[in-house]
Amino acid sequence: MKAQRTRNKGTPTKPVRVRGPSSLKRARVLVVGDVMLDRYWFGDVGRISPEAPVPVLKIERVEERLGGAANVARNAAALGAQVSLLSVIGEDEAGATLAHLLKEQGIHGYLHPDPEISTTIKLRAIARHQQLLRMDFEAPPTHEVLASKLRDFRRLLPQADVVVLSDYGKGGLAHIGKMIRYARDAGKRVLVDPKGEDYTRYRGATMITPNRAEFRQVAGSWRSEQELAAKAQRLRRSLRLEALLVTRSEEGMTLFREDRVRHEPAEAREVFDVSGAGDTVIATLGVMMAAGADLVQAMRLANRAAGIVVGKLGTAVVRPEELFG
Repeated sequence: MKAQRTRNKGTPTKPVRVRGPSSLKRARVLVVGDVMLDRYWFGDVGRISPEAPVPVLKIERVEERLGGAANVARNAAALGAQVSLLSVIGEDEAGATLAHLLKEQGIHGYLHPDPEISTTIKLRAIARHQQLLRMDFEAPPTHEVLASKLRDFRRLLPQADVVVLSDYGKGGLAHIGKMIRYARDAGKRVLVDPKGEDYTRYRGATMITPNRAEFRQVAGSWRSEQELAAKAQRLRRSLRLEALLVTRSEEGMTLFREDRVRHEPAEAREVFDVSGAGDTVIATLGVMMAAGADLVQAMRLANRAAGIVVGKLGTAVVRPEELFG
């Protein structure tokens, strides 16, 4: 009976050491959250507009990439895991493009079309590696579509080792409390990338991964490592989490567990672009834990992955040979 109770809490009974890419092929990760299409317009600025004092960008190249929870899934798939993605899209060209990109990446997409919304698009205009402008197109999904997504979530749970909930605050995780409860009742570990000021909706998850600014927004500022630890442990206990991971940019990341704190310094040699780094961190954590790694090894590899990805432009990914090389 004791072993059964442990499994129901979603705690791995016998962690293993993940030693290389081959260990990740059997890892099964279910990603749920707000997806978006990242569009990049690359070009060069050679003059100022005669209509207004703004630069004129001559477009030379256009790229489309998976964004939001789809980028989390993309990162997990790039590491070699078996990945499923559950989300909501609009019945439009951007939604069709997202579905096509998922298929290209080998991700099993369960995308619920909502005729009432447009697929979220983040459009970036870039000149010589410098972002000039970002334009967002977004709308929250309807209740009916979210209810059907919840039914699919319960159906997909048996096929996953770890569940990653990627909250971008776009409305796709309105039922996140139920999702956490269903997953933990099924013995699945649940990782959450949080958003906003109300963390009570994440109560009962295995771990949440706020960045430094997000954590400060919820817990308040701190003047010492001791004060940071006290605030983190207070929040972790109040949310009944197994662990809380605070990613701290150039300061690395710190893992808080019951009576234990583990810090990893940042590994980035040169920071080129931090966009999507949080997606890489939680995706790597999810894949490593699905492969059987304990929290400490998963954190160490996630920290290494973050150091690699910030040296690339845009929402990039990390390959197994980079991570274990």
